[in-house]
Amino acid sequence: MAVFLRAEKDGPVATVKVVRPKVSGVDPAVPGEMIAAAEQVGGDAEIRAVILYGSKRVFASGADIRGMADRPLAEVAAHTKRLQAGFSAIAAIPKPVVAAIGGYALGGGLELALCADYRLAGRGALLGLPEIALGLIPGTGGTQRLPRLVGPGQAKKLIFSGGRLSAEEALRIGLVDEVVADEEVYATARRLAEEFAAGPTAALAAAKRAVDGGFGAPLETGMEIEREEFTSLFGTEDHRIGIGAFLGGTEAAFTGR
Repeated sequence: MAVFLRAEKDGPVATVKVVRPKVSGVDPAVPGEMIAAAEQVGGDAEIRAVILYGSKRVFASGADIRGMADRPLAEVAAHTKRLQAGFSAIAAIPKPVVAAIGGYALGGGLELALCADYRLAGRGALLGLPEIALGLIPGTGGTQRLPRLVGPGQAKKLIFSGGRLSAEEALRIGLVDEVVADEEVYATARRLAEEFAAGPTAALAAAKRAVDGGFGAPLETGMEIEREEFTSLFGTEDHRIGIGAFLGGTEAAFTGR
């Protein structure tokens, strides 16, 4: 039984739910649970979109501060490597992933949201990376995924200050993509995930690989990735369905194959 997060399947959409608001950065079970959840939703052909969600009050918050004290450096290095692998597994889910951010998304919680493809937040949400106050820096993607999303200047300002952003401030700098009423966070994420789930699964996965693989790479490298992904889709059933629907003037009913 998962202690910190678990995957819940509901039709073509799965919710990876943070069961405990504090996704402890020191508990050895966390990386394995993240990888297991990612493998579960990624490997199930019936699941075609994923939501990351905590609760209305807390998406996910920071680590167990007491547990971080006086840890041997070798232990910290080994566990951080495993923890990064867990976050990377979530980021690599080969399906559209929507983060539904209600309430606090701090430290590792915000880093979890950064693993999503699209982030929507409730108006009362607060987002931040407070590690600097502990004499630390973010260790599970904050210094890497955040600058790629909002640019180095805004990322450094948030990391250097350790401050918190409101949902509207996060929207302004591009940290979140949409702000909705607090009570509508999960329902809005669900509607968006269902929209993605109705699309061609292989093409969505290819689009995700192309964008993620080409971002930050030289343009020539990105174009090569795009060409390979584009070409590979001509052998899919969904491509044939899409072409047939277009030529016949009907709506495509994709199969996910």
